[in-house]
Amino acid sequence: MMSDAQLETTTIVALATPPGRGGVGIVRLSGPDASRVCRALFPGGATPQPRQATYRLLRDADGTRIDDALLTLFPAPASYTGEDVLEIATHGSPVVLDWLVRACVEHGATPARPGEFTERAFLNGRLDLTGAEAVRDLIDAQTLGQAQLAAQQMGGAIAEAVRPAKQALLHLIATLEAGIDFAEDDLDAVTNSSVTTALETLTPSLAGLLRSFQQGRLLREGLRMAIVGEPNVGKSSLFNRLLQQERAIVTATPGTTRDVIAERLALDGVPVELLDTAGLRETADEAERLGILRSRQALADADAVLLVLDGSEAASRPVLPSDLADALRGRPVVLALNKADLAPSALHPEGSLGVPAATADVQAAEASASAISFAGFAWPVVPTSAVTGLGIDQLKNAILTLARGTDGGTTGAATLTNLRQRDATARALAGLQRAEQAAHSGIPHEMVLLDLYEGLHALDELTGATTPDDVLHLIFSSFCIGK
Repeated sequence: MMSDAQLETTTIVALATPPGRGGVGIVRLSGPDASRVCRALFPGGATPQPRQATYRLLRDADGTRIDDALLTLFPAPASYTGEDVLEIATHGSPVVLDWLVRACVEHGATPARPGEFTERAFLNGRLDLTGAEAVRDLIDAQTLGQAQLAAQQMGGAIAEAVRPAKQALLHLIATLEAGIDFAEDDLDAVTNSSVTTALETLTPSLAGLLRSFQQGRLLREGLRMAIVGEPNVGKSSLFNRLLQQERAIVTATPGTTRDVIAERLALDGVPVELLDTAGLRETADEAERLGILRSRQALADADAVLLVLDGSEAASRPVLPSDLADALRGRPVVLALNKADLAPSALHPEGSLGVPAATADVQAAEASASAISFAGFAWPVVPTSAVTGLGIDQLKNAILTLARGTDGGTTGAATLTNLRQRDATARALAGLQRAEQAAHSGIPHEMVLLDLYEGLHALDELTGATTPDDVLHLIFSSFCIGK
């Protein structure tokens, strides 16, 4: 990590736009010498006015014109990093941009490390740690939902959410410390019941924030869903229909799929990775058998399962092999009764694919199955037709509902998105809960304070107030250069 002294004297430079050819490329400098480097690159001109694009000609040392340039100066402290920041926009020629970066270095700038601009923004108080992490998440966002969540975090949503609890915790700590330090003075004694009452008002907000991690992790990392079932029930056809492209090979011959095929799609901003797998059955074909082994591994590793059954036969024979039923027990599952266009009328009364009718048909199938039962399962059932597209929208909604969980995905702006944030929040909550139990048991306040301070330190780690340098280095080293 860079020391404060180095931060005060070093000016960094990097390409801020993606490498490669483009209409525009931007080179960014940050540090106390940004204006001096600007004057050296563009001699004879005045320093650009703050936050106003200024046109200049970019020339080499001999005065030969290289390109046009637009300069924008953001003086400290009102800049992204909290330092003087200069952005030089030229045409997006890799040759020109490389020359420009090297020219900045020749005039005293230092090449920026990955994430160093955002690191300086954090160290200069422009972002808290959760906001800095959100910068990376915003850059990596693949869906609008991911981008919206990252933007909320960049705005300090988590810090705002924990601020009331942290202030109340500081007040409680100060009150207990005063009661201990001035025990002989005429101060009102702090009772154990008042301590437990104060903590009871603190913990619910942190518990709610901790619960948000499941949804935040889902939005940040996405849901892995394995499509499983017997051969020739239409798994690959549904896979293609959901993706709206012919990604998997589909034939009438059972066992066509021999390997796991993965593709991503976005459902209302939630990223979902679909895994098309080989049909599960006993076979002597070695290639198909290896594909089935991979299918079972994908089933075991997936977050959720899209089980596909042949809806045209669901009422006439057992619908779920017992070994597959055991593998799915306790797992989040959506059941698609495919080929519903060929199914009995009970699956689609009056030409519509109604889930209640489908559920009734599955119950009828249960009654006819002697060794196989859906007992204990509470899966959403959606009749579908990969050929006609019937039920596909309902299937997407069922997958989305399952992905968002029982709360319907209704989380506030403050949502934990990574394990570091979850761990810090969990430790803070655990510390306060131990303190509450200790106070309730009549343990001396000196011991209660130890747990309160542990909770406070964990909250500081969450937002970066007391985060160790090695943790900061690990976080910012995962950023791209130029950000």
